Amino acid sequence: MGVFYVKSHDMIASIIYWHMSPEITKLFGVFPLTYYGLLFAGGIGLAYYVMARIYKQEDIPNEHFERLTLYVLLGTVIGARLGHFLFYQPSYFWTNPIEVFLPIEKINGSYAFVGYRGLASHGGTIGIIIAVLLYCRKTNQHFLWVADRLAIVGPVTGAFIRIGNFMNSEMIGKPTGGDYGIVFQLVDTVPRHPGQLYEACAYLLIFVTMLILYRRNTKPDGFIFGIFLILLFSARFGLEFFKEDQVAFEHGMAFNMGQWLSVPFVLAGLALAFYKNGQKILSTTMK
Repeated sequence: MGVFYVKSHDMIASIIYWHMSPEITKLFGVFPLTYYGLLFAGGIGLAYYVMARIYKQEDIPNEHFERLTLYVLLGTVIGARLGHFLFYQPSYFWTNPIEVFLPIEKINGSYAFVGYRGLASHGGTIGIIIAVLLYCRKTNQHFLWVADRLAIVGPVTGAFIRIGNFMNSEMIGKPTGGDYGIVFQLVDTVPRHPGQLYEACAYLLIFVTMLILYRRNTKPDGFIFGIFLILLFSARFGLEFFKEDQVAFEHGMAFNMGQWLSVPFVLAGLALAFYKNGQKILSTTMK
């Protein structure tokens, strides 16, 4: 459990000691039920609820929404898993391909169910984009129209996932260098920035921003999706400075892998939100 401990007498500097087991219990004595898994499912559930309301309000057939849900779920998991191994552990991908797609891991010579360990958000985003392209081809819906609406709910799922990372004491922040911060006791005894919570808060703010944009937006399709890419991946780029490197090859790099992977998404967002929409507005005005 998390314990709050005030280190200074003036009640300003403080350290939170965090010691939380990632596992809640084992279902049937075999399958681990984790906080991360529950929060991941909760984030998806909330996204599903919001998207269902949007599709209903816009009179889109329910079968389209159910199909989109399936496509996005598959795109998320497959993309996030492939992204993690290709971006961060490429050698592991070739030596243990079965563990990429199945929630198992070889322990002491035999496979055990461990859940999915290692999901890359950049890979998940790419997987979702590919899945939505396939979905739109099947249903004849406009890609940017769908992307604008998915951009509303994407950040809230991301926020729940980062809270799950916090519960797991993973993706930890860098040392604060002072008498404040969070000590992840499953890792070490150093006060650190709660980088996962910084990111979760940023994503929740982006979620609120996306909702406001959706309700007030009068620009062509693609604008909301573009703003989403700019805000979310700019936040990811900046907050990486507060987080420890995830893999050894990032040590000594000016920017880590997460930051480098964020740059193309920000550029794509700028093109969608400003260049593409600016061109449309200009061409419409001149007609």
